[in-house]
Amino acid sequence: MSRGAGQLGLDVREVTVTSRDGARLHVEVYGQEGAPAVVLAHGWTCSIGFWAAQIRELARDFKVVAYDQRGHGRSPGSDAYAVEGLADDLEAVLSATLAPGERAVVAGHSMGGMTIMAAAGRAVFTEHAAAVLLCSTGSSRLVAESLVVPLRAGRLRTRLTQSVLGAKAPLGPVTPVSKAVLKYATMGRGASPERVSQCARIVHACPRGARVGWSHVLAELELADGVRQLDVPVAVVAGADDRLTPPVHAREIEAALPQSLGLTLLTGVGHMTPVEAPEVISGTIRQLVREYVVVGAGRQAVAGAGQEQQKEEVA
Repeated sequence: MSRGAGQLGLDVREVTVTSRDGARLHVEVYGQEGAPAVVLAHGWTCSIGFWAAQIRELARDFKVVAYDQRGHGRSPGSDAYAVEGLADDLEAVLSATLAPGERAVVAGHSMGGMTIMAAAGRAVFTEHAAAVLLCSTGSSRLVAESLVVPLRAGRLRTRLTQSVLGAKAPLGPVTPVSKAVLKYATMGRGASPERVSQCARIVHACPRGARVGWSHVLAELELADGVRQLDVPVAVVAGADDRLTPPVHAREIEAALPQSLGLTLLTGVGHMTPVEAPEVISGTIRQLVREYVVVGAGRQAVAGAGQEQQKEEVA
């Protein structure tokens, strides 16, 4: 583990974590050890920097763990892009950065939310996840439901959408045209030029192999069982103008969750909710930490003390 000033200009501890199949993951830990914990999983074609606003806001009070998904950011690419790999990688990060029994709020955007759904029910995830935030994500039929191609739903739209999202051509440099395309596909109309530029820099930096490899995985995604196994308190946030994962996904997920905390639908916001509405996402995470990590730990301590007292009285 190394320590220094990271890409966000904050004090950071850098960790290299090895996943089940030997894949290496770049992890950054902000804030103080021993503080309530938050774990952030970014989406397809993004990286740790996508969570910049949340890290800056939350690291003042919490331990914030963020990692580059396999093939993204500073995590090397792999020949094994699969849903199971997403879950394996999250488990590896949780095991490496949280103490045994340490609980955290786990937040995922887009593919990061799918990562959480894929890991639901696994022992390591169950041990560490106190509550979850799902942002702008879906569990199945991602290509068929996408509104990126402005056609009526059907085979033609699905086929064209798959060709767009799975295109092997390099994205090239960030230009005014590429930013306009990115904004149309992934952000709301009111997104500021600065936030569009931020997302464009991150997305264009994603290696082509990872972008294409994960696009094939997402096209076949089926995580309905994972939603039903996500038996912790879960808040769902979506942009009303999301074309990549339209609100139909958020509504279906929210309805199937065992412990739903409700759906927040953000007017005028697209797919990139942590960047487009940073205050909402950071505030929701903060609220979840207070209720399910801080207060939850207090409840467990009180319950544990009560049990010990009962044992003493019996003895």
